Amino acid sequence: MTQKGTNVDLAPVEGVSKEEAAGFKLDPHLLDLLWNEPFYSSILRKVTKIRTEDIPTAGVSTTGGELKLWWNPEFVAGLPTKQVRGLLKHECWHIILGHIFDRKQDPHTHWNYATDWAINSEVPEDELPECGLKPGVPFPELTDEQRMKMDSQRIADYETMSSFQAGLPKKKSSEWYFAELMKDSDVSDAIDRAGESGEPGFGQLDDHEGWEELSEEEREFVKGKVRKALEDAVKEADGKSNGWGSMPGETRKRIREIISSEIPWQSVLKKFCGLTRRANRSSNVRRLNRKYPGIHPGVQKGYTSSIAVYIDQSGSVSDGELELLFGELANLAKRTEFVLFNFDTEVDEASERLWSRSKTPSLERTRCGGTCFKAPTEHANKNSHRFDGYLVLTDGGASDPGPSKLKRGWVLTPGTDLWFGEAPKRDFLIKMKGKKAA
Repeated sequence: MTQKGTNVDLAPVEGVSKEEAAGFKLDPHLLDLLWNEPFYSSILRKVTKIRTEDIPTAGVSTTGGELKLWWNPEFVAGLPTKQVRGLLKHECWHIILGHIFDRKQDPHTHWNYATDWAINSEVPEDELPECGLKPGVPFPELTDEQRMKMDSQRIADYETMSSFQAGLPKKKSSEWYFAELMKDSDVSDAIDRAGESGEPGFGQLDDHEGWEELSEEEREFVKGKVRKALEDAVKEADGKSNGWGSMPGETRKRIREIISSEIPWQSVLKKFCGLTRRANRSSNVRRLNRKYPGIHPGVQKGYTSSIAVYIDQSGSVSDGELELLFGELANLAKRTEFVLFNFDTEVDEASERLWSRSKTPSLERTRCGGTCFKAPTEHANKNSHRFDGYLVLTDGGASDPGPSKLKRGWVLTPGTDLWFGEAPKRDFLIKMKGKKAA
């Protein structure tokens, strides 16, 4: 049976008994994902898991507007733990990239290959079952027994597909792989022949059936649901020390770009300020002491924070961009104290000014040199007793300053990025929206 919106991935694993399949549980693998890959775990918590024998392997669906993961215990039980993790990541990527609600390209059988090549570029190769589609990797060599069961055309097509896949680069989009596939008539014909004969596809068992059957209303509903799940997963990952697990920086950057229009930079800035807030304890006779009520005064907590803001003085950071940031800081200054410094290759300590609820600092420039990120990092580390964290407003044009003792946030002006690549996991990356300075 093919469920509406279901994507069936990878070939079944042989050698699993009915008893082993019956006793198999997915929960330990979901727990493994929670500890080791929290980002993926966050997405799967929004997905209903359904044990079934109606499909031969596993897949995600949008049945009734609800995100569902269908999995066959006989298939999943035959995979090593690492490959179960890879399979779960694979299904998450179908959700992340919107394959479950985007319209398929035509011919859809070719589109199936393209989506799997794109997805399996994001999953470590050793976590994928041998039968999965892996760009840059040839298909497994056929055994003599396998060759005996295949006619000469099928063998030739297998080798054609294997050679084509081996030549594919990783980290390309589904659309890119689809375009490359359609350029090669030999490969396209091989896929067509497999479909016409009823044989399973090369490297996959079935098509991603049903995704294109969604109505417009269902499509928009599911799209919104996926975006919310992805937004929540990114926020959770940013709030934990190992929230992104083993995901490389390049991939994290890509995911941020996917949801960049969904998470306003102002919200990320607000979250940063909230996470650096500390509690101040004081005695209060009006509050009951939990241990000695009526004998000793109770405790009252007030939540405040002091955050340093280092402003890049290079000419590529315009006054308009400073005003954009200052407008947001003004809203946050009611509960957060900001201490501002100008910097270029050094921090101008004489430029220090306080911004609190009752004081608004000036925008005046005091420096005009180059940019060195070590300057604010070293200054903040030296003053860690004063600050709970710090922000660096910049266009990203300097080298990596190394780790920071304090929580650090990079506030990038519109249309810019960090020259040294992905920010460290512990750092916040806040990309301002708007027109890039001329």
